[in-house]
Amino acid sequence: QVQLVESGGGLVQVGDSLKLSCAASISVTRFIAMAFFRRPPGKERELVARVRGDGNILYGDSVEDRCTLSRDNGNLYVSINDLKPDDTAMYYCAASIRYSTADPRWPVYDFWGQGIQVTVSS
Repeated sequence: QVQLVESGGGLVQVGDSLKLSCAASISVTRFIAMAFFRRPPGKERELVARVRGDGNILYGDSVEDRCTLSRDNGNLYVSINDLKPDDTAMYYCAASIRYSTADPRWPVYDFWGQGIQVTVSS
């Protein structure tokens, strides 16, 4: 069973930087895609950033200019700079080993971490 474990969250101040890590129980090269998502309080889940197996990275609109996604053999990392109160959310790591049958451009995220809280205080 694949396990994903997030770390690095907590309480930070406006303008700070934050780096979240996601440790995978198998090599990240086994996944066709990995991503960080977040769910702000009272809002829908949204993409923070995702990386495909070929290295292509996509950033969510709300963090695109402030975010860097990277990975090594066993971990996925996301750094967000200039944190804002709107970045307060539960952050989740996700991994995919298959594409959607409805639209093969999109990976299906079958594996999720437990999530980690990030709170940006002003």
